[in-house]
Amino acid sequence: MTINKMAIVALVIVAASATYLSTSENTSTSSASVNQCGDVQIAEMNWASAELMANVDKIILEKGYGCNVSLVPGATTTTFASMNTKGQPDIAPELWINGVREPLVKAMDAGTLHSANGGPITDLGEGWWIPPHTAKAHPELKTVLDVIKRPDLFPDKEDPSKGAFVTCPAGWGCQLTNANLFKAFDMEAKGWKLINPGSGAGLDGSMSKAVEREQNWFGYYWSPTALIGKYNMTKLDFGVPFVGSEHWDGCLAKEECADPQPSTWTKSEVFTVVTDQFKKNSSTEVADYLKNRIYPGSDMNEMLVYMGDNQASGADAAIEFLLTKPEVWQSWVDSDTANKIKAAIK
Repeated sequence: MTINKMAIVALVIVAASATYLSTSENTSTSSASVNQCGDVQIAEMNWASAELMANVDKIILEKGYGCNVSLVPGATTTTFASMNTKGQPDIAPELWINGVREPLVKAMDAGTLHSANGGPITDLGEGWWIPPHTAKAHPELKTVLDVIKRPDLFPDKEDPSKGAFVTCPAGWGCQLTNANLFKAFDMEAKGWKLINPGSGAGLDGSMSKAVEREQNWFGYYWSPTALIGKYNMTKLDFGVPFVGSEHWDGCLAKEECADPQPSTWTKSEVFTVVTDQFKKNSSTEVADYLKNRIYPGSDMNEMLVYMGDNQASGADAAIEFLLTKPEVWQSWVDSDTANKIKAAIK
C-alpha cells in the first residue's frame, strides 16, 4: 500500500469517527432521549479484556442511560461479519482491526459500520513472545529470526523432534496472519509445527504451564493482558522490517495468500465499532460515553490479573472495576450519570 493510500485509509477512519459523533449529536440532544435508549446488543468477545469492557458498557448503558442491554458471544471475524451483514450486534467494544482492516474500511466508507472510539485501550501490542527465563538463559535469542534457528529449545509435546509455535485459536483475526507468517519464515522446513491451542483458555494455559514450570515457550500473544503483565513476558523483535500495509492487509491477513513475505507485526489497533442503525438511534450522551471510554493499559492489566487470580467473570470484574476505579470511569460520563451508576452498584 502506498503512503498516499495509507493516508487515505487513515482519513476515512478518522472521518468516520467524526461523522459518528456529529450524526449522534443531531439525533438527540435532550435528556429525555437517554431514557428512550431502547434495546442494545453488545458483543462479548471471547477474551478477558473484551468480556470486561462489554460488561462495563452494559452496566453504564443500563444504569446510567436507561438502555435495555443484552450481551451476545463474539469473536473478531464472526462479530465483524455479523455486524456488517446483519446489523447485529450494535456494539463491538474491543474489535482488533488488523485481521479485518480492509473490509472494515470498506464498511465504514459505505456507512454500514462506524468507529465510535479509535483507541479504547492504551499501550497495545501484538507479537511473538518468549518467557523471561528463556530470554535470560539464552541471551542470543533477541529476534524471531534467532528463535527460528533453535526449534530444539521449544520441543512439541507430541513430536519433540519439532519445535512448537503456538498460534491463535480458530476465529481470531490473528490466526490467518500467524499461519501466513509461519509460511513466510519457512518455519515448517526449519523444523517447526504450527500449534492451534483450540481456544483462548487453551492459549493462556499453554503459556502459563510453560512459564510456571520454567519450560521454554514460543508463541503469539498481545498486550495489555494479565499473563504478559504477570509473567513479564519478553516480546521479540522480528528481525525484519515491516513489509508494508498493502502486503499485510492484502495477503498476510487473508486466508488466500499465495506468496507471504516475512514481516514484523503491524501496529496494533483496536476500535469500538457500532452499526449504522445504532449510530442513527443513539443519543449524544451515549456517543460521548463511547468516545470518552478509554482504559489506561496499566489499569486494564490490573483488572485482568484480578480476573485471573479470582476466576472472575466479566460481570464480576465489571463491578470490581466500577467500585475500585472511579477516578477512571467517572471521567467518561457526566456527574448525574455517575451518581446513578454509583447508586446502582452499591
